[in-house]
Amino acid sequence: MKLRFEKNIISDPVLFIKRCGYGEYYDRRMKKVSYMRRARGSDMFPRFHVYIMEHGEDVVFDLHLDQKRPSYAGSSMHAGEYEGTAVEKEAERIRSFLQKP
Repeated sequence: MKLRFEKNIISDPVLFIKRCGYGEYYDRRMKKVSYMRRARGSDMFPRFHVYIMEHGEDVVFDLHLDQKRPSYAGSSMHAGEYEGTAVEKEAERIRSFLQKP
């Protein structure tokens, strides 16, 4: 699910997503930074996963739910869900931080 906001609403997307409870994750294989938040307690999975992109005057959070770790040796592919009830609720939770000081 892609969440799109104007840059004048979210001037520092990294700080904003960290305020939402996400931690920074650097994938050495993909050489990409993303942000993760555990969906339940201390288990690593399931977890919400966000990539941040900037497009013109917009900031885009690409949100999905990783249900489990990659199941094939040497693969970074996983069972990511980009829609559904859990993803929609998390998107609403993220949006709710716009109202918080």
